Order: sequence, then structure tokens, then C-alpha cells
Amino acid sequence: MKAVILLNGEPYRGEIDASAARVWCCDGAYEWAKDRVRIDENLGDYDSLSYMPDPPPAEVYPSEKNYTDGELALMRAIAAGADEIEFYGGGGGREDHFLGNLHLLYAALKKGVRAVMVTNYARIFAAEGEVVVTGRKGSTLSIVPFGGNVHIMENSGFYYPLPEAFVYGSTRGISNVVTADTARFTVEGTVLVFIDEGGEL
Repeated sequence: MKAVILLNGEPYRGEIDASAARVWCCDGAYEWAKDRVRIDENLGDYDSLSYMPDPPPAEVYPSEKNYTDGELALMRAIAAGADEIEFYGGGGGREDHFLGNLHLLYAALKKGVRAVMVTNYARIFAAEGEVVVTGRKGSTLSIVPFGGNVHIMENSGFYYPLPEAFVYGSTRGISNVVTADTARFTVEGTVLVFIDEGGEL
């Protein structure tokens, strides 16, 4: 099952194909999403929205809680059987929330769920093992270690060959370029991959 999760960061300006997905909308994201995409379930504590959305949430969470609205939506989607998740509206806004949203990609990866966050500027995903990037020749791509040092065992299709090791805390993996129709690398450890979409969508 495919899930779409709408977050209350910078409003996403591109098209969202939710035709074959179940859509969760988090709190204030309703403001930018309500007339643009079908919403199956609204959820949150509604500290960012001054009225109840449609459809009404089955439960309103307390504002003092242990999870962000995005993490609650992620848990709901996985519990419902999602094996593929697209996040929209996760960039911009509060920087602490953006960092938290990157952790949602990591959490999904550890649950065996493919997840990508699509912002107005990039596609972002967490990855381990073999990573294959297709149809992105000419795109700027950055690889950032997440949670610790990582080891690159093999790679091809990049302007700058990837180093054997990416040290956590270094910016060495920023701004590479995809030079082939299919680029790939194999990594031991966890990385975040950022694929530049060529500016605002």
C-alpha cells in the first residue's frame, strides 16, 4: 500500500498523485493541501490550525505529547500496511522540524518501508545497502552519512567517485553530479540521499 503524508512545513507547490494512495494530513498542512489533494484522514493536536478540518479527525491529540504529528502519521501509515510512503510539506519552516522529518525517513527505512520526502527543491531518502538511481543524469546529488561513519564498497555513475569512507560530521558528499542513466553505490551504514530537482518546482 502506498501512503502520502502531508506535513506542516513549507507548502508543497508541485503536483501530488494520490490516486492510488491513502492520504494522511497533519494539522496545519490542511491549509495548503485541502483544495489540492484528497485527504483520507486528518490528525494532529491542532495547535497550528484554528478550526477542525474535513474530514474531522477521529482523535485530537494533546499538544503536550511524545511524538510530532508527522511521526504519528508515519506510525498510522505503517500500522495500516503501507510499504511505500511519500512525504510532502516537510521542508522549510522550523529547522528543528525539518531535522525531525529527516529522522522519519530513517525510521521508515528501519521498518523496511520505502520512504521519500519531496520538497519544492529536492527528493530526499534514507538508504542502506545497494542504492540505484535511475533517470537522473545531470542532476546534483548529495550523500550524507546519518548517525555515524559509513563505508562505500562500490560506486559508479558519479562525476566525483565516492570515497571509501564518509566521515560523520564531514560535508564531503555534498554536490556530486549523476553522469549516467543509472548510477549506483553500495553502502555499509546509513546515508541520506538528496537529489536536486533544479530549483523550486
